[in-house]
This record gives sequence, structure tokens and C-alpha cells, in this order.
Amino acid sequence: MQPKPETRTPPRVADKAGAEALVGHVLGAMQALEAVLEAESGHVRGGRLREGLAGSEGKAALAATYMQGLEVVKANAVALARFAPQGVEALKSAHRRFTVAVETNQAVLATARTVSEGLIKTLAEEIGRSRGPTVYGKPSYAPSPYGRGAQSGPLVLSRNL
Repeated sequence: MQPKPETRTPPRVADKAGAEALVGHVLGAMQALEAVLEAESGHVRGGRLREGLAGSEGKAALAATYMQGLEVVKANAVALARFAPQGVEALKSAHRRFTVAVETNQAVLATARTVSEGLIKTLAEEIGRSRGPTVYGKPSYAPSPYGRGAQSGPLVLSRNL
């Protein structure tokens, strides 16, 4: 018999102070995560990948805190609307700004990944081209049991550059 997974019920908001504290907690996590994403995007845009990706653990912890906060907000939506309607509106507007920051960060990371893949592909093609002997200006390959063009060796990449 397998043990039953532990399910925790999110804390319930019972008064105005609890609602405001929950809104403040989620807003704080969202703002901290937004700042980390903006810093990461700035570093990656500037070509400082190592600095940009250095805060991955902190980003993951902030994202987990934010997601847990959202779950508590969802579970207490009625109580928040009753006790802190201004807080709900603040969460909505902050979430719209946060969504833009996340989309921008994802676009920057996707662009960096595409550029990196293009550089590696071009480098591999150049290395493969330079290894083949030429006869009368055209590449010449010896017959290979693995098909044509199987003459290139492995690509070695130094991460220290």
C-alpha cells in the first residue's frame, strides 16, 4: 500500500488584516521576482550570460513563493474581494506589469538561445569545412562506410572563453 500524498489546505483569510497581509506578501514576492527578471534580461542583453544566469536558485525560490501565494489568493478570492477590494485591484494591475516583464525576459532568453545555437552551428560547419582536403578547389572526401561528409571530427567547445 502506497502512502497517501500529503495535501495541505491553504491558510484562510478571516479578517481585513489577514487579507491585507496576504496581498502585501504576494505583491512583495511579485516585485522581487520582477526585479530579478529585469536584471537577468539586462545581463543577457549585454552579453553577460554568466552574470545573467547566476541568480537561478534565487529566481526559482522567488517563483515558488509567488506561485504558492497565488494559490492562497485563489483559495481566498471571495474573502479578499470582501475584506480588501483595493488589494485585489492592486494585485491585478501588478500582475499585468509582471506579465509584461516575464514576456520580455522570455523573449530575451529565446533570442540569446537562438543566437548561441546559430554560432555553434556556424562554428561546426567551419570546422568541418576546414578539415576536408581539396582537389582542384573542390572539397574531396574519401569513401566512407558511414556516408558522404562523415569525415569531420567532434566539435570541442571551451566554456572558459
